[in-house]
Amino acid sequence: MSELRAVEIRNPSEIASAVAEQAVPFSIEAEQQLLGALLTNNEVYDHVSRIIQPRHFYDPVHRRIYEISMDRITKNALASPVTIKAFMENDAGLADLGGPAYLARLAGAAISSHAARDYAQMIREFAMRRDLIILGQEISSRATTVTVDDSAEEQIKAAEQTLYKLGEQGVAERGFQSFLSAVTGALQAANAAYGRGGGLSGISSGLIDLDGKMGGLNRSDLIILAGRPSMGKTSLATNIAFNVAKAHKTGEMPDGTTGTVAGGVVGFFSLEMSAEQLAARILSEASEVPSENIRRGDMTEDQFRSFVNAAHDLQNCPLYIDDTPALPINQLAARARKLKRTMGLDLLIVDYLQLLRAATAKDSRVNEVSEITQGLKAVAKELDIPVIALSQLSRAVESREDKRPQLSDLRESGSIEQDADIVMFVFREEYYREREKPADHDLEKMAAWQQIMESCHGKAEVIIGKQRHGPIGTVELAFEGRFTRFGNLERNRSWDHNE
Repeated sequence: MSELRAVEIRNPSEIASAVAEQAVPFSIEAEQQLLGALLTNNEVYDHVSRIIQPRHFYDPVHRRIYEISMDRITKNALASPVTIKAFMENDAGLADLGGPAYLARLAGAAISSHAARDYAQMIREFAMRRDLIILGQEISSRATTVTVDDSAEEQIKAAEQTLYKLGEQGVAERGFQSFLSAVTGALQAANAAYGRGGGLSGISSGLIDLDGKMGGLNRSDLIILAGRPSMGKTSLATNIAFNVAKAHKTGEMPDGTTGTVAGGVVGFFSLEMSAEQLAARILSEASEVPSENIRRGDMTEDQFRSFVNAAHDLQNCPLYIDDTPALPINQLAARARKLKRTMGLDLLIVDYLQLLRAATAKDSRVNEVSEITQGLKAVAKELDIPVIALSQLSRAVESREDKRPQLSDLRESGSIEQDADIVMFVFREEYYREREKPADHDLEKMAAWQQIMESCHGKAEVIIGKQRHGPIGTVELAFEGRFTRFGNLERNRSWDHNE
């Protein structure tokens, strides 16, 4: 059986002319081999259906052959040269290639069905390259036409959207996997946790009690960190980012490859604060110089030296900040993929959810937030990393006597609560108690107030209101407002394996 070559069917001069005129990448031979294997063995479709669609074929006749074959196979009907012939009797393109006999020649010249997946990958690759060429031509053509309504910035946004869609097409579906494969992954995660002394299944946040409640920051989890203004959401997220990045180490993985063995590479989308403001917060914690002193430049010589030394020590910290405002969720996903591909990515933090935009206009804010939370969960699963998304709470908290937040306090709570694996709230009683200070002349109330303030001073609560894979409850943390720093409370921990 001889290999079917394009030159046996196409006039070589026609192919050369097409390449010269269009200068686009394609492989007629790969398309022929794939179709031949498919018409010979319909089970090939199961191996290539998640890779290519009819639109990926360069030759329009091949596109129609694959489309008809796909339609029949998905209906549990046979796709063969004989059955396909009935649907293409009057096809002008097929007639130019020799009519129904071309279908038989395709099937007869197919070398092996085992190579079909490789051919499918090649066909898809060439199709995406053609899309890129067309996009480049469209960008060039649009840029040369100057109009009032079509600014360069709008053109860039449109190009980014199109590139994102092309990138999405490049993400192959995972499909079904055997239970054995899933069990193997679960065993590897359990083995990693066991190797860390049984404490954590995920990345350590650097906060012992929080890790003890959550088992660390686990892969593919969407974690919502919510709170009212001034509770310290951003501070806690920044502290976790700093702790994870500072502890980053690489080494040999169980499968023999090199990867992250401690801490991690952190991506931080700061939609509210600038990168400089966020860096100042981190340096305040590291140098133990009050953040307000840093902002005002009111530092002693020792404090400034400590600040500079901290900046020097942390300059190579794998923490990457994107402070683009009003970022659409699709662009966030594309930038996270790029960071994962170029620098690595073990933890993603978004500050904060309500400042993201949906990829397309929606009829209501609830639908927009739903698209955003679903998109964040998809990023967590696709990149196999934990994603921490900060969220605002409604004003309903302020109207209650007990200001501790609840799941119902989440803004647009339906989609946020539904899509999140973990929902936790930051609460500082000290913040509210400070605003209840009685008059100085009321000594009895003042004494009671001071006693309450002493009990809650320097403390914060992280209330875990939802956890898909673990218990809910409250974790107490230390809080140093001067350095915007959360830390571990000093106490005896019977579960601490270091003791």
